[in-house]
Amino acid sequence: MRTSPERRLTRYALPAALLAAGLALLMPGNGRLWDTLNRALPSPPDPRVVVVGIDDASLRDYGRLSGWPSDLYGQALRTLDEAGAQTIGLDVRLSDLVQNGAGLPGVFSRPNVVLATAPGETTRLPPGWRSQVGVSALNVSPDGRVRSFQTAYPDRNGTLQPSFARQLAVSAGQTVPLGTMPRLLRHVRHDPDRLGAIPFRDVVNGNVRFGDLQGRVVLIGLTAESLPGTARRDADGEVTPGVLLQARAVSTLLGAPFLRLPLWLTLLLCVGVAVLAVMVRGLWGFVIALAALALAVPLWQLNVLFPGVTVSLAAILGTALVGLERWTTLRNLGTRDALTGVGNRLAFTRAVEHRWPGREGRPIGLLLVDLSGFRKVNETYGRAAGDEVLRDLAGRLQTHKRRGDVIFRWGPDEFAVLLDNAGPQDLSRFSEKVQQTLEGLTYRDLPLRASVGGATTGPEIRTPVDLVEAASRSRYRMKYQREQGE
Repeated sequence: MRTSPERRLTRYALPAALLAAGLALLMPGNGRLWDTLNRALPSPPDPRVVVVGIDDASLRDYGRLSGWPSDLYGQALRTLDEAGAQTIGLDVRLSDLVQNGAGLPGVFSRPNVVLATAPGETTRLPPGWRSQVGVSALNVSPDGRVRSFQTAYPDRNGTLQPSFARQLAVSAGQTVPLGTMPRLLRHVRHDPDRLGAIPFRDVVNGNVRFGDLQGRVVLIGLTAESLPGTARRDADGEVTPGVLLQARAVSTLLGAPFLRLPLWLTLLLCVGVAVLAVMVRGLWGFVIALAALALAVPLWQLNVLFPGVTVSLAAILGTALVGLERWTTLRNLGTRDALTGVGNRLAFTRAVEHRWPGREGRPIGLLLVDLSGFRKVNETYGRAAGDEVLRDLAGRLQTHKRRGDVIFRWGPDEFAVLLDNAGPQDLSRFSEKVQQTLEGLTYRDLPLRASVGGATTGPEIRTPVDLVEAASRSRYRMKYQREQGE
């Protein structure tokens, strides 16, 4: 039976689903999309996080950072305690603090203080130490920008060490599990009305408003531009002190967490939109793709990391398969018989011309088949009945077709079978099989008789026309012999 366009498209639904599933497995995340949304839709600064910056003025007043006595930090911590700071994080290398005085435990060993350690640093803390420590690390992408961080980093032995930002968030009362899964670092919108980093020397001297520090998470770290290597590029490419990036990490952990879609849901969405794009056909697949991509924006506002690019590509994939089907249909439109699905006479001419130069090594055989009584079927039962007979005949011929053989509709009730590498004996065997298959062919109460004639290339066949004429003579001879025998 003839295949309708809808059924042909339905056949592409399964390949589209499989390809979309593979796409979802290969691209479960959309880092570039989320990075773009992060920069385009930054979060407001978290008022709970305050940065105390060790700026150039503080370094001029107190000298090199590695030479600061612990009492200097102690004075800053006393000011923060008096102001009612909830948690204090010191983003200065712990190894520098250890070698700066024997009074270290008395100054820093307190429950609301978190000290930063460098990745791989193994500084041993004194007995009875009460402060928490965390690895001061951020994830730097290949282009040198900080886009993500982790709540834990493995040490040389593979043991997970909590990150500095995670320890501050936990100290502030937030539940944050340890994990090495990269978390998106929220980009922060610049707020000109909000107080920037408070100079460290102002905190030491007590020249601060306690209301700006009360109940806050305070990070102390380098903001001096004169010290190289302490800053990184953020998502916008701007050079940002490391302590400000750590403050963004803490703000990210204190705020509503980003939710990633589970892999099974991403897989289901990709398969669904790919199949839908196949079924709706046309340009609607691109509409689905644009809708999937646009959906990432409102979901971002709801803290959902939606893989819009992956889902959009799945829809485009389904549309591409529809386009492939359309291209194949148009390509075969001029050489395919719409009723039976076999090649038409133009396709036969092209096939013979293509095979003719190699006929000496691979003889070409031709079988011509026509039906007697076909016109009476049309006259008695209508053209739809005649169409059914022709499709039945084409199907019977297909059952005997060998690899390399091609079937064509030669005329209104005639078919041609082009045989590959068929000598006289092959032609005879094939002709007998076809004749036996078509014996007793009827439509309801009307008998149909098929006449089969064939020829193969040889010394006497010099052109394709000679081959066709030889097969035609064989067919007419067989028909005449059958009528004489009756």
